[in-house]
Amino acid sequence: MPKRFTLALAGNPNCGKTTIFNELTGSRQHVGNYPGVTVEKKEGFVSYKGYEIKVVDLPGTYSLTAYSPDEIVARDVIVEEKPDVVVNIVDASNLERNLYLTLQIKELEVPLVMAMNMADVAEASGLEIDYELLSRLLGVKIVRTVGTRGEGITELLEAAIEVVEGRSEREEKSFRFREEIEKEIEYLTRYLPGDEKEWIYPRRWTAIKLLESDKEVIRKIKAKLENSQEILSRLEESRQRIENMLNDDPEMAIIEGRYAFIRGAYREAVREKEIDRFSFTEAADKVLLNRVLGIPIFLGIMWLLFQFTFTLGAPFMEWIEEGFAWLGEYIGNNMNEGMLNSLLVDGIIAGVGGVIVFLPNILLLFLGISFLEGTGYMARAAFVMDKVMHRVGLHGKSFVPMLTGFGCNIPAIMATRTLENPKDRLVTILITPLMSCGARLPVYTLLIAAFFPKEVAGNVLFSLYLIGIILALLMAKVFRTFLFKGESEPFVMELPIYRLPTLKSVLIHMWERAWLYLRKAGTIILAISVIMWALLTFPMTDPYGNEWEDPAEQLVNSYAGRMGQAIEPVLEPIGFDWRTGIALIAGFAAKEVVVSTLGTIYSIGDVEALEEGEETAVKGFAQRAREQSGFTPLTAYVLMLFTLLYVPCMATLAVIKRETGTWKWPLFTVFYTVVLAWTVCFIAYQGGKIIGL
Repeated sequence: MPKRFTLALAGNPNCGKTTIFNELTGSRQHVGNYPGVTVEKKEGFVSYKGYEIKVVDLPGTYSLTAYSPDEIVARDVIVEEKPDVVVNIVDASNLERNLYLTLQIKELEVPLVMAMNMADVAEASGLEIDYELLSRLLGVKIVRTVGTRGEGITELLEAAIEVVEGRSEREEKSFRFREEIEKEIEYLTRYLPGDEKEWIYPRRWTAIKLLESDKEVIRKIKAKLENSQEILSRLEESRQRIENMLNDDPEMAIIEGRYAFIRGAYREAVREKEIDRFSFTEAADKVLLNRVLGIPIFLGIMWLLFQFTFTLGAPFMEWIEEGFAWLGEYIGNNMNEGMLNSLLVDGIIAGVGGVIVFLPNILLLFLGISFLEGTGYMARAAFVMDKVMHRVGLHGKSFVPMLTGFGCNIPAIMATRTLENPKDRLVTILITPLMSCGARLPVYTLLIAAFFPKEVAGNVLFSLYLIGIILALLMAKVFRTFLFKGESEPFVMELPIYRLPTLKSVLIHMWERAWLYLRKAGTIILAISVIMWALLTFPMTDPYGNEWEDPAEQLVNSYAGRMGQAIEPVLEPIGFDWRTGIALIAGFAAKEVVVSTLGTIYSIGDVEALEEGEETAVKGFAQRAREQSGFTPLTAYVLMLFTLLYVPCMATLAVIKRETGTWKWPLFTVFYTVVLAWTVCFIAYQGGKIIGL
């Protein structure tokens, strides 16, 4: 049996923590070069020298003080789950700032190793770090790493095993505050229980957190300790004594104490050489962060991304489409007619095949997004949008989850945990579903391919993403004005240096999204396609028990047909018929199902063509849509708008419930998105008709 231990990775956002996690575990994780990518702990495993090591990737955080959910998650895992060793990943090129978290982890009294990551970037910028001296000053084993090249990974595992086996020769040192603060820390520890069963947190750390007025620690003391009132009374005495002696707030005095030590250690162990060299990051930011050019450049980059996605993906999409058309025709011609034939051809192949057709577009979109994240540009996009976001009552940091929503709304909503203000967080959660996730892309691609010339396809796709952003900002303004009044908070966000992302990280991200898409196609979408086929096929006889003579009549009188006709009066003013209504109802489960349901409807509709003597009943998806939907380009565009805006998928609603702790906000999201979708589509459709589109 292999020996086992747990290793937790902790560090600031953008320190390369998730890259090292990937190198250690080989796990497929999203590596992005902006704050907020890792909002939950992720786990992986690595086998090394007879050990089975569980690696936990903690949320990226600048501090362990309970200001945001990700900070609480990070420290609770360290304190409550007690990993055998914590590896603090530090960005060597921003060493002074990163060491603040290092000191806070040391205060937790856990076995610690430091990975001095991005050492190559630090050295290229003229920094000479005396690792041995810094290691002695901090009392921590330091390993030089370059995560993007896999350098130092083996040494990191060796250092972790040394700590676990108790072979580390590094003397553990506890950072000491000034005498006045240390006296009060010692005073408060007398009233804290030493029994781990009663109180699992280190007593010294608890006393420091109390002096810092940490709300989460105070809440837990009130809930768990019988003498909580005495402790809090002593706390007020201690805080008052510190204020009288230092003429400063205790929290600020503690923070300044940490930074004073960091500045001293940095001066001792780091030499900064003067290097006269061209800084690409500074030069690029002069253009990309320009007040006038910043937003147009961002929109231009997004436009190029969608042109790239649609233009390059079109031929691959056509090949897959032809393959499924051939498969459906082959099965249809070589199987006996009957229920199973219809299920396979009209239900599974038409439904699931209609979704898998769009895999090339999904791959290309995520390839582009992953590349932009990896370079560091996405952080700039949030910075550029800060001024616009302030006008709607948010700040640029809220734009990070919104950008993540281009991939999937679920991790985007989870990424709001990096927002410290509860109102900012809730508003961002409510507007993020208006961002065009990858699940909507098949609907866009189908309708654009069917009803718009190739020359304007990329522009049409870009307009939908842009409309989503604009409406999200407008709704943020409405929510901030009427539901969540209050001033928006100032925005401070780290802008990482530009890097060329590794091919491995980009491909991992792209494949992760593609695999989720394929897995959904093979499970949820397959199941719903079969259900929708059944609803569109049954009942197979009229009220008198006779089989329907006309397939179109049978379709109208099917269970799904009746549902569609029931809501048709509501949809008629925005240009939709009962068949589109069926697809939109199915889309409540997952947006891709809008496409698979239309595929099933049009495939069943193709039976009419077969009976009229056409050679091929199973045609390309776009061709069937053109022939049977009765859509004009205006109707197709309005359907894309409705798909963009109406209810997010069930999984997203479940995540909103989990993140807000109540069903109130998911239900509110359902209500407001449906109303918004209908209103916008009514204006677009009726307005388009008036001007002759």
